[in-house]
Amino acid sequence: MEIAVYKPYGDHEFQSLIERIHPPRVCIDNDTCRNCTIVKVDSANKHGILLEMVQVLTDLDLLILRSYICSDGGWLMDVFHVTDQLGNKITDESLIHYIEQAICASRRGSREVQTCVGRNVRPRHVTMEHTAMEMTATDRPGLMSEISAVLAELGCHVSGAVAWTHNKRAACIVYMEDDLKHGPIMDPYRVAQIQAQLENVVEAHHYEGERRTVRLAAPAASQTHTERRLHQLMAADRDYEQCCSCGYDSSGDDVAHRQKKGSNSTEVKIENCKEKGYSIVTVRSMDRPKLLFDTICTLTDLQYVVFHASISSFESIAIQEYYVRHKNGWTLDSESERRRMIQNLMAATERRVSHVRFQNGLTSTPFTVSL
Repeated sequence: MEIAVYKPYGDHEFQSLIERIHPPRVCIDNDTCRNCTIVKVDSANKHGILLEMVQVLTDLDLLILRSYICSDGGWLMDVFHVTDQLGNKITDESLIHYIEQAICASRRGSREVQTCVGRNVRPRHVTMEHTAMEMTATDRPGLMSEISAVLAELGCHVSGAVAWTHNKRAACIVYMEDDLKHGPIMDPYRVAQIQAQLENVVEAHHYEGERRTVRLAAPAASQTHTERRLHQLMAADRDYEQCCSCGYDSSGDDVAHRQKKGSNSTEVKIENCKEKGYSIVTVRSMDRPKLLFDTICTLTDLQYVVFHASISSFESIAIQEYYVRHKNGWTLDSESERRRMIQNLMAATERRVSHVRFQNGLTSTPFTVSL
């Protein structure tokens, strides 16, 4: 029997019209559950909207305890059970208002809000005031210190930086501005000079043929979330390739992989539901903040659409179950595609463990961040 596969309509103007006619409806419920706040969202469906909603919640340092996703067809109904980092419900009216406004992309603003731990938060994008340096390289002691020294010599003020390392690979995004003009570095000659100097630093400790990239990006209207961009950089650098080194087994329509690291094991299982035309992807791992964001980032960047999902945690273990299809309608049928999915999801659960953030400059002492 041939199964009809839903494929989202690709006309961007039509999608924009639907969003204007039916903007997301957000309900913040503090009455139903005793221990958490329930965020309910009804919205017209489009590729990437689930990631946008999860991104709003995680940027506010909220913990997503459970979630139920249903977006089969042109409409979605998603439910998130959340608390702040201290385990409390979300009762601050300004924070509730921000969530309601931010989840609707057309109304999203740049106004800052205060989180429960006192940190000012805004959507983590490349700002229009900064030039961004993106780097991938082999992780080694002193790399960030040397980059900091070169930028200081070249008159670049570092406003902030985020670095991840995983499987002996490092990725970093540094936001900088001209130290004298106090604005983005726009002179093409100067940009080329800075990039050349940074490439020399990265190349100095690499063998011939080793992977490495350095790129300076000018401020742009189209902005990618910083941590999503780090996932993209590390995936492009193929840091996930060692994630199945403990063994890989494929049999029929069922594929499972487990990292054998005791209680910190991660298990990814893929099954095909031929009757419904879905692939069922189950991820079992240690629970931690932003785990859902990292998983949804990976599925979205691999061009898979989540039609149904259930996310829950028991003590320190998180279980995520996704019913997915590729954006073009196919399921995970080939062994190579399943292996790629497993490797990428395992890498996504591991990378943030080595997450380091710097603000108002980089350290001047040698250091490395490694698992």
